[in-house]
Amino acid sequence: MRTHELIEQLDEEQLNRVYAPLLSPLAWDLGHIANFEELWLVQTIGGREPLHGELGRLYDAIENPRRSRNELPILRDAELRAYLAEVRERALEVLDEVEISPDADDPLLREGFVYEMLIAHEHQHNETMLQLLQIVDGYELPAEWRAPPAASPGPATVAVDGGEHEIGAPPTGFAYDNERPRHAVELAPFEIDRTPVTNGAYIAYMEATGAEPPLYWERDAGAGWVSVAMGGRRPIVSSQPVAHVSCHEADAYARWAGVRLPSEQEWEAARPRLDGVGGVWEWTASDFVPYPGFEAFPYREYSEAFFGDEYRVLRGGSWATHPDLVRPSFRNWDLPQRRQIFSGFRCVRSPEDAA
Repeated sequence: MRTHELIEQLDEEQLNRVYAPLLSPLAWDLGHIANFEELWLVQTIGGREPLHGELGRLYDAIENPRRSRNELPILRDAELRAYLAEVRERALEVLDEVEISPDADDPLLREGFVYEMLIAHEHQHNETMLQLLQIVDGYELPAEWRAPPAASPGPATVAVDGGEHEIGAPPTGFAYDNERPRHAVELAPFEIDRTPVTNGAYIAYMEATGAEPPLYWERDAGAGWVSVAMGGRRPIVSSQPVAHVSCHEADAYARWAGVRLPSEQEWEAARPRLDGVGGVWEWTASDFVPYPGFEAFPYREYSEAFFGDEYRVLRGGSWATHPDLVRPSFRNWDLPQRRQIFSGFRCVRSPEDAA
């Protein structure tokens, strides 16, 4: 189980420590993963009573901001580990009792939606946990989590024709509610970077403008740059995509370079032609808003609570993202000032931009 693999080298003190206001203690994430599974599969599908009564209110991500989660009477240490194990055991029992089919009457069971949702939810929290593990001194990444390889040689940009493009997830198969319904958009022709902006390109920008370095960067003795994540001092590889930059910083780079960030529709329309997807999440210029005809499912708080002009959409995925989540229609989002996420960007240019 990937979650247990991430924490097996940590002690109880590290699991319960608050490392940063923007990041929950790992013990909260672990309890939240289990409680979410208990809520949707054990209680909602299986019709069973919860193990700890009103425990769910402590793991409500909307009601409990990250900065206050360590102050809650959450499960810890042996009690937490016992809860994780018992919830998984009960969840497997429920799965043995229910029928998952493409034409199930219950939409939660149709095409195995609830099963896929729980797996995706745990994968997403694994990435959130890795954001915190970046600042745990001496933490060693498990073998399957490694920084992305450098992009292969090729043209600097790819052209995308203007016209009508289909955006969003198809009607079948697992997707979150904010990815639907699939719909047509009209786009002008544009060119998009074949790969995300690299560390080397970002260093040139910093040298030209005096801009701040990305999160976890420091100067080394030879006036180069090193990453200090996980307590180490690893040289910055110029050919790898720049990470841990905010949307504001990405936009500033694009303006300096005479280009711009793509809309999320442009990003998705170009996706079959892109290289380097999955190295870093990629900021777009788009606000996180519902698609025409949006319907919340299975609960309003997943997407609807965040719609508006406060959050920006990120597309693609990062080296810390499970491959199952790296699909063209997946929409991530965060506040444009955030840098703790594994975020980078690529740029676009349109004929009218040069006019």
